[in-house]
Amino acid sequence: MSNSESPDEPPSFDDAFRGDDVEQRVYGTILQTREPTAASAIAKRADCDPKTARKYLGWFSELGVVTRHDGHPVTYERNDAYFEWRQVNQLAVTHSIEELQERVRELTSRIDEYEDSYDATTPAAVDAVDAAEARDGRTIDDVYSDLGDWATAREERTRYERARQQRTSGGTEQASG
Repeated sequence: MSNSESPDEPPSFDDAFRGDDVEQRVYGTILQTREPTAASAIAKRADCDPKTARKYLGWFSELGVVTRHDGHPVTYERNDAYFEWRQVNQLAVTHSIEELQERVRELTSRIDEYEDSYDATTPAAVDAVDAAEARDGRTIDDVYSDLGDWATAREERTRYERARQQRTSGGTEQASG
């Protein structure tokens, strides 16, 4: 720890996994990986032996956390579908059908307001510059903020609806966690 860091503060970005065990460092590194990456590069970032990284990456691959790409070298990348499934499953486990339905209604209402306000069916269909120029008192940053919130609401509604469908079909017993 550097002299400028307090023990109560998070570690610096350069040493984000200090104190974690090897498994957690490999896991944390793969979470930050956005493209197929060789085990040796993951090991270097996780500060561990490449053989150890390969062992954990193989295990994470079996669990579906990472996707293994055969080749020379073998590469690994984060499996976003796995994390999406976990989020949906967690919502289904922790919320009642009624709570999930209510959240879907709230999000649908917010989405409808954006569709009406911007006269478009998706945020991607809006030209932010034109929209800002057409609205008095609205800056381009305001429009981008709306478009980001709108896109997030659409994604969140999809997750809540999937969780609601999972609860309705009795599918929450597959995992609790």
